[in-house]
Amino acid sequence: MKLVIGNKNYSSWSLRPWIAMKQIGLTFEEALIPMAMPGTRAEMLRYAPTGLVPVLIDGEALVFETIAILEYLNDKYPEARLWPKDLAARAHARSIAAEMHGGFAALRRDCPMNIRRPVRRHIVSPEAAKQAERIDALWSDARARFGEGGPFLFGHFTNPDAMYAPVVNRFHTYDLPRSATAQAYMDAMMALPAWKEWEAASRAESWVIASSEIG
Repeated sequence: MKLVIGNKNYSSWSLRPWIAMKQIGLTFEEALIPMAMPGTRAEMLRYAPTGLVPVLIDGEALVFETIAILEYLNDKYPEARLWPKDLAARAHARSIAAEMHGGFAALRRDCPMNIRRPVRRHIVSPEAAKQAERIDALWSDARARFGEGGPFLFGHFTNPDAMYAPVVNRFHTYDLPRSATAQAYMDAMMALPAWKEWEAASRAESWVIASSEIG
């Protein structure tokens, strides 16, 4: 298997399938394409018609949307339980994963992923603040309803955790207000060996994307 990704410091979409694959113990080749460079899009188009990352290549299978990659991993490795087994829990997990996939644009705009950024409070727009409140409530609700048996949204690590991993970084890096439940969840995510591996690689990168360097 090969996973094509962007810069680890900035590419929130790349982190999602990468951390899921690491968390379930997969061995895979990694191809990193630096973002925001003159030849970036042409290089990305070599792998997928969207010209975007991430892209998963597994034999004849070419999967080039993050949420589709996570679905593919669940189909290929059902024993990993990347979607919860319980029907109601699985429906809720898919709902909040889809909400992340298509939403929270203001928060993404105000707080671009930048793992190297020193942790300090950033005042976001009212719209982004409301979205951050929704995410906190979403995490707290999932933990209360489905989190028995582990520290993640549905107890054990699942696809929603992968989808919200970059948001965990945003809450931490920009020091966004959050509840004690949200903080405990963030602590569990940031303690993962896979998280620490991605973070170390991010800090070792030399590329700088000025638009993502918010003070």
